Amino acid sequence: MKVAVFSDVHANLEALEVIKGEIEKESADRVVCLGDVVGYGASPNECCDIVRELADVVVLGNHDAAVAGHMDYSFYYDAARDVLDWTIAQLSSKNLDWLRSLEYTQREDEIEYCHGSPIEPSDFEYIFALEQARQLLDAREQLATLTFIGHSHLCKAFAIGPDQVHDVVASRLSFRKGYAYLISVGSVGQPRDYDNRAGFVVLDTSAPSVEFRRLEYDIESSARKIFDAGIAYNFGKRLFLGV
Repeated sequence: MKVAVFSDVHANLEALEVIKGEIEKESADRVVCLGDVVGYGASPNECCDIVRELADVVVLGNHDAAVAGHMDYSFYYDAARDVLDWTIAQLSSKNLDWLRSLEYTQREDEIEYCHGSPIEPSDFEYIFALEQARQLLDAREQLATLTFIGHSHLCKAFAIGPDQVHDVVASRLSFRKGYAYLISVGSVGQPRDYDNRAGFVVLDTSAPSVEFRRLEYDIESSARKIFDAGIAYNFGKRLFLGV
């Protein structure tokens, strides 16, 4: 079985459409979105509509939680608060209700899907470096064999053993017995690893293996929508830089 997993669309329609096309070409058996469908970008309704139709599983991201009324975002910096307020005003009641219905995590046998750390997922803790991954050692027995996360917008993988954690650096990785794996799938609409291409992963359960994929999309059109909507200029500019 092939499972396509993506995260952090952030209302970037142009990036999402490219990812959707690749997922359909791949003939994935199952599609999972790890949250943050909205925020930063200028096409929240269009992206919600696509994800609702495309994904078999969608979990709640922190930006989704903010617009759904599940968290206080008053501590966010001004531009992030402003775009969340703008997004709430734009979203249809159907899409708001859908975002409000999403769960923080979903586990299927030995695979778990969540936005941030799988420990207290409603806290949306980041795992973007080895030091954060090491904090999972105390909860090693609670972890699924394979956990997919988003949130950091980085393509990363960590192998968690009984008493140590390793970085796994590969565009395609397989698994060793005795380890739990944490896969950070990158971002569709707001990459932050200095690679401006949209990202997602494909899990092949028959191998088993996970492959990171990156695709070019029409960044200029996506950024222009942000500029025209009056959303903070930096949210459009950073798309070109991938940071």
